[in-house]
Amino acid sequence: MASTITSPAAADDRVSARSIGARLLSRPEIGSLVGAAVILVFFVIAAPPFRDINNTGTILYQAALIGVMAVPVSLLMVGGEFDLSAGVAVTTSGLTAGLFAYQFSVNVWVGAAVALVLSLAIGAFNGWLLMRTGLPSFLVTLGTFFILQGLNIAVTRLASGAVASNSISDMDGFGAAKAIFASEFKIGGVTIKILIVWWIVFVAIAAWVLLKTQIGNWIFAVGGDAAAARAVGVPVKKVKIGLFMAVGFFAWFTGMFLLFVQNGVVQSGEGVGKEFLYIIAAVVGGCLLTGGYGSVVGGAVGALIFGMVQLGVVYAGWNPDWFKAFLGAMLLLATIVNLVVKNRAEAR
Repeated sequence: MASTITSPAAADDRVSARSIGARLLSRPEIGSLVGAAVILVFFVIAAPPFRDINNTGTILYQAALIGVMAVPVSLLMVGGEFDLSAGVAVTTSGLTAGLFAYQFSVNVWVGAAVALVLSLAIGAFNGWLLMRTGLPSFLVTLGTFFILQGLNIAVTRLASGAVASNSISDMDGFGAAKAIFASEFKIGGVTIKILIVWWIVFVAIAAWVLLKTQIGNWIFAVGGDAAAARAVGVPVKKVKIGLFMAVGFFAWFTGMFLLFVQNGVVQSGEGVGKEFLYIIAAVVGGCLLTGGYGSVVGGAVGALIFGMVQLGVVYAGWNPDWFKAFLGAMLLLATIVNLVVKNRAEAR
């Protein structure tokens, strides 16, 4: 009687459980979290003022200055694009609100509303031109960068006769607007700028949108492969324009903070170079330069690393000239680590 040999059933990888370690390694922000922990421990040891709880608010504030704009920049990079005009767009927003309110003698909130419309329009223009021409976002937004930089200086000098906007600190609505955008409060002796609270709120909302909504799935899809995403019905054009408009909204918000924290005056030359800091925070936080992979929470951690290092160098009494060298090294290292983490996660 012939016997039949039954081969063992092949394992189905589709239902195999992943270990906790594998799930952690698949998260884009894991590298930045480890880096933040190492930097925290290092400066706690090397810089005595870093241990003072009263300096916590200052460190978080430095992080928030970059972190607020790192939120939309992270989303945009996950969507596969860059915005090199983000830094000067912040200045454009603050200048527009201040100059409009002063020149037309209207309530400060009217100037803020005009600035919001302009900021959203700049974002929409960047996105529209990108989709219309097919040019790389690097070139499109670099052009916008130079346009805004020139307009900021030229229009401000024409309207105010100087390189800064006229002060609006004594105008109607200034006090209420400052309370929303640039106030501060104390918790146990630690001074907390309201910008830190807004930063945390924005990160939470953006992370939820990216990870828990259909819009988040679309952002990942267009960043990974726009043609494939379009083939399965993803509105690629709307998603990319929407991402650039999100950058515009956050540029407006940061511009309002800039205006009100400086008592109603904005320097027309501010903002140049800040766009690279936003991108560095996003890359350090796990966003790949090629798109389709990244994390808003990681971008926030990247901004926190920036804040810790910037003040840690000062608290340790070191030459601050080394800070920019550190930023460059951190960007290169983060890019390599993010690529390795992504490849390992895909291999599993």
